[in-house]
Amino acid sequence: MTDVPARLSVVTLGARDLPRLRQFYRDLDWREVSGSDDDWAAFLLGGVVLALYPVAELADEAGVEPPTGADWSGITLACNVDTPDQVDRAYAAALRAGATAVADPVDRPWGGRSGYIADPEGNRWEIAWASTARFDETGAVTGFGD
Repeated sequence: MTDVPARLSVVTLGARDLPRLRQFYRDLDWREVSGSDDDWAAFLLGGVVLALYPVAELADEAGVEPPTGADWSGITLACNVDTPDQVDRAYAAALRAGATAVADPVDRPWGGRSGYIADPEGNRWEIAWASTARFDETGAVTGFGD
């Protein structure tokens, strides 16, 4: 396994009205993960988690100002890794590959560890460890938060 596993584990949408957006996805009968509420919600979608997070808090974590228009979409991509120390190794490997540092890895208030990089086009990626994330042998997410 390389330091940066080839997996897309979480897509986070920055929500301006999280309760409304959460209800929309619930109305689609998508499987909501345990621990979801109107401050953070997530849905397990075929091995990938769709997360909803307040756009201002997401912007703060990702090291940008909240979007006001076309400057940043409010979306971050995440690559979840297996251990807290793997966050730091994957973050460093991404920088070596040409990514730009956005926010160094830190322990987060939600209990995990993560850092942010930008790819050459400026797309934000979070390299993260969450104790509740589980993967199968291919790296697909098999559980998150339950």
